[in-house]
Amino acid sequence: MRLRSLIAGVLALGLVASACGEDNALDPSTGTTLPVVTDPPDETTSTTTTTTEPAAADGDISQAAVSLTTLGNYTEPVDTAVAPNGELWLAEREGLISVLDPVTGELSDAIVDITTETVAGGERGLLGLAVDGDNLYVNFTDLDGHTNVDAFVLDDDGHPGERHHLLLIEQPFGNHNGGGLAIGPDGHLYIGVGDGGLAADPLGAGQDPTQILGSILRIDPTPGGETPYAIPADNPYADGANGRPEIFMIGARNPWRFSFDPVTDDLWIADVGQNLWEEVDLMLGANGWGLGGNLGWNLREGTHEFGGPKPDGNIDPVFEYPHRGASPSGCSISGGVVYRGTAIPDLVGAYAFGDYCNSTVWAISTSTGEVVFADLGGEVDELVGITADADGELLALTLSGNIERIVPA
Repeated sequence: MRLRSLIAGVLALGLVASACGEDNALDPSTGTTLPVVTDPPDETTSTTTTTTEPAAADGDISQAAVSLTTLGNYTEPVDTAVAPNGELWLAEREGLISVLDPVTGELSDAIVDITTETVAGGERGLLGLAVDGDNLYVNFTDLDGHTNVDAFVLDDDGHPGERHHLLLIEQPFGNHNGGGLAIGPDGHLYIGVGDGGLAADPLGAGQDPTQILGSILRIDPTPGGETPYAIPADNPYADGANGRPEIFMIGARNPWRFSFDPVTDDLWIADVGQNLWEEVDLMLGANGWGLGGNLGWNLREGTHEFGGPKPDGNIDPVFEYPHRGASPSGCSISGGVVYRGTAIPDLVGAYAFGDYCNSTVWAISTSTGEVVFADLGGEVDELVGITADADGELLALTLSGNIERIVPA
């Protein structure tokens, strides 16, 4: 084992996508408008949630406060995953995955090294990882800038072994590659794919299901099989007649990070905005995680008209915030996870997230049937995501290199 304390020169702000008629946010299934409660109150934030009974949450985020303790400094840490053997695996954007001790900060030698296959610059590099009981999945851009999703079969020690290529997505421009991966409660692999880049979606990918860009994908990986993956039978375009069979939902701009709540199974998506609004989308597990839904881009930016009227099947965000003039505000949302640890009781059940340009940790809760926002405090620079260790405790990852443990204030 080796303890790495590396301070990498930060490359151009890549993972921050170009950053990025006002309506009320409506429930995607019932059309019910619910209020937003902020601290302090902010009339510019909007919500979309459900009229079904929310899952019980122990916390009261209005009473929650956190501080940060530095675990260590690494080379552009961008994602983590808890392995079946209980280890915490850290992805660094240059192309390394290593075992991270969440207590000491010690980092092992790399268990995956693809540094010769990718370049960490702009919005490129090793961008995401996910793991199930059999495989580690990685999402990275190759030397030509195209998105690759590969699988590493876990060996007898629970570490990545035999490698299989699953999916190649050609990228027309250098930005908006997405990069997030997650294993759903259904066991399938979900893949976040941006609209392909530039600004305002010049390809119209967000509203075109025949393009794989601008979507959340869902596949059933079969590494080593006759085909690299199968298509879940209930995918909205599973037969390929009217859209790409891999697509689960459309209308995404750059879904850099998304995650499933391990208790409620709800899907939370942080979709980076164009130049005015950042958004959080909530897809209820009880409603099939938004299967076949439309997040609205490029006709909508958050709850606001951008390129045209609401499309059919539009799902407005549960929460949004502007780039300027109000609190909270920022420039590029950095998604996170629903807190299910024990160290911060008032945060339990809340979605923890933040923004690349804002220095504090945020959270929203829907446990009361309305959306409650809280600025939890802390000081974190260049936040690119919030993840959880095997105990459900939170880690803030930064492009400046620091990983910060989020602890009670």
